[in-house]
Parts: sequence; C-alpha cells; structure tokens
Amino acid sequence: MCSRVENGGRSRDYCDETNQQWPCAPNKGYYGRGPLQLSWNYNYGPAGQSIGFDGLNNPEIVARDPVISFKTALWFWMNNCHDTITSGRGFGATIRAINGPLECNGANTATVSARVNHYRDYCNQLGVDPGTNQWC
Repeated sequence: MCSRVENGGRSRDYCDETNQQWPCAPNKGYYGRGPLQLSWNYNYGPAGQSIGFDGLNNPEIVARDPVISFKTALWFWMNNCHDTITSGRGFGATIRAINGPLECNGANTATVSARVNHYRDYCNQLGVDPGTNQWC
C-alpha cells in the first residue's frame, strides 16, 4: 500500500498469452497497480468486468483513479484472499494467495521476511495478535 505502481513493473507486461478468456491487448502492461498491486491480464479482465471498467484495454486507470484502484484491491481481496485468511490458515496463506510462486517455497525469502516483519509490526501497532502460520 505504499506505491500506486509496482516498482520496476513497467519493464514487465504480466501477460499470460495462454489465457484465452482474458486476452492481452496490444501494447498494454498488466503489471502491479493499486493498493494490492493488481497484476496479470487474468485479474485485470475479471476485475474490470466486475467493477465496471475495461481492465484489458485500460489497465492504467487502476493507478490513476483512486476509486477504481481501491475497488480492484477489494475485488482481489474478496476473490482471492478473504476465504484464505478467515479460514485460520494465517498470514502465510495470504502471501501465497497474492504472490505464491513468486515468493513462496524459497523463491524469494528476503521479500517474504520483509512482508512478515511489516505484518508483525502493524499487528503490534494495532495491538493485534499476528497469529500462527505467518510464512508461506
């Protein structure tokens, strides 16, 4: 929730060309934008359909429009994370739901460590128990 656009994201397009349901538009990048860094064409397409914007042809609006930006974050959370965290599987399962293969199973231990440390710090500031299963 610190950057509207993924650091270094513009150098990646995050287009899954095998996804026929949500095909990538020419010259569009589906890198992380918004509070939860929505990424990939298969997320921009259905988020846009659900929220009411053209996610495949206008992904840039997620970084420009604060209402759409937060709506995409809530959309992603409710569709990919909510059931994970409310099932008691912990913060680690949330990391897996958001960035699974990019960070979990030893893929990027430094980033996971930083996430867990931030999470613990926020929980401490809010006086909330961080719970178990904090690592993916």
